[in-house]
Order: sequence, then C-alpha cells, then structure tokens
Amino acid sequence: MYYGAIEAGGTKFVCAISNDDFEVLDRVSIPTTTPAETISEVFNFFDRFSLKSIGIGSFGPIDVNRSSKTYGYITTTPKKGWVNFDFLGNIKERYNIPVAWTTDVNAAAYGEYKKGNAQDSSSCIYLTVGTGIGGGAVVNGNIQAGFGHPEMGHVLVQPHPDETYQGSCPYHDNCLEGFAAGPAIESRYNKKGHELENDIKVWEMEAYYLAQALVDYTLILRPERIILGGGVMKQKQLFSLIRTEFGKLLGDYVATPDLNQYIVEPGLGDNAGITGCLLLAAESADGKVS
Repeated sequence: MYYGAIEAGGTKFVCAISNDDFEVLDRVSIPTTTPAETISEVFNFFDRFSLKSIGIGSFGPIDVNRSSKTYGYITTTPKKGWVNFDFLGNIKERYNIPVAWTTDVNAAAYGEYKKGNAQDSSSCIYLTVGTGIGGGAVVNGNIQAGFGHPEMGHVLVQPHPDETYQGSCPYHDNCLEGFAAGPAIESRYNKKGHELENDIKVWEMEAYYLAQALVDYTLILRPERIILGGGVMKQKQLFSLIRTEFGKLLGDYVATPDLNQYIVEPGLGDNAGITGCLLLAAESADGKVS
C-alpha cells in the first residue's frame, strides 16, 4: 500500500504516490481546469493504486476550521469555477481512508521542516512568491492555524518611494501580493520577470517589499528559518538584496540567526509541497491528523 499526495495549485495539480520511505514511485501533473475535469483526472491516477492515506495541500483560501460547516472547502478563491468547492468531501467520498487537509504552502513548510532546509530547526516559515504569494508556518512540529490558515501574502506594505504602480490585488490597495507577485512585476514593467533579470532596480524594489513582510513575520512568529520559494525566487540575486534590506528595516531591535542561514531557498526545490503532503498522509494514516 502507498501514501498518496495532492499538491493542488491554481495552474496544475501534482499527484504522487510513495512508499514508506517517502520515495516517489509515480506522479502526474494535471492542468487545473474545472473541478469536475480536474478531480476526475485525480481519481484516474489514484484508482490504480492501493492507498493507505492521502495528504492534500491546496491553493486557497480554504476552510481548515474543523467546526465549520464548510471545513474542507476551497472558499473565496479568485480561480474561476472553484469557489465553495468541497475538495475534501469529494476525495473522502471516493476513498474511504484517512485524508490530511491543509494549504499548499503549509504542506511546503512542513516538507522543508521535516526533510529540507529547516530540518535542523524547531520552527520555520515557507513563503512562495509566484503567481500569488502565500506562506505557511511550522512551530515545534505543528502547522500553525487558528480560526483559519495564515494569509501571509496579504500583509500590508509601504509603497516604495519610486512606486507608480497601483497594485494588482482586488481586495487591498497595498498588500504584498499586489505589489510583489509575478503578475504585479509583469504589469508594472510590461515584461516577464525573466526578461528583467539584469535590471537591478526591478529586483531592489521587489526586495524592498519582501523584506518588509519578512520583518513582520520575524517580529510576530520569531522563526528560526525563513524559506523563500516560487517562480519569482528563481531570480537568485534576490536573496542577497532581501537580506540587505531586511537588515536595514529590522535594525538591531531583535536578534536573528545569521541572515545567510536565516533567509534561504528551499532545500527540496520544487518538491517541498509534494513531500509535505506525503508526510502528512503518513501521519494521517497513523491517526495523528485526519
């Protein structure tokens, strides 16, 4: 029997199975179209295997409040057709096995905490910077959630002194995602990020916004490590720019680990999310989560 994992993104679903050692034995990438089409393909993949459990890390917002009537739903997502979709219910109706349910970024944070660049720490934050911005946190082995899950991409930031762009978020005028996600970069400059690789001013502004958010997370959660992933962070020059700006903004107010070890890239690369889902599937099978 195998562990199953679903890393559900707004662009694609990655489904995988692993053995007890979390070695991925088979995987598939499925375009995120309509719920009916996408979930049908998910079933086509998993129906071929005998599963112990499944771990799901989903794009959101999602309902993680177990006392809520819509627990297990994707809720107010901008992804057309997926609003108020009972994701967890559809999976449990098909497979009578334990299913772990969290956000895609929480799953990535958990993967990095257990198997990646935070496995020597007791706490970490994982922030993905791509089509959107989202973050998850693990503290003392527990994924952090309260009434709902964190929405780290929508913390408010101060506009850069040279900013002329109005932001891309339909909900907030000056949130991190609206100023620093991939679509914001493209809209501001009318070019893709990879076309702007050598324009240092572009990445200094990007670092200005991301560093503000990292200071906020640092002051609130005091993590031992902050891991930055996603398509925008493929621009490796960003890391040193963010560390420099972070140091300026934080000052000497609180201590942090050395910034070269504090603000880092994912140790698992693009596999952080799927690894986290498999780990949560295993814990679900052991009765630790459901």
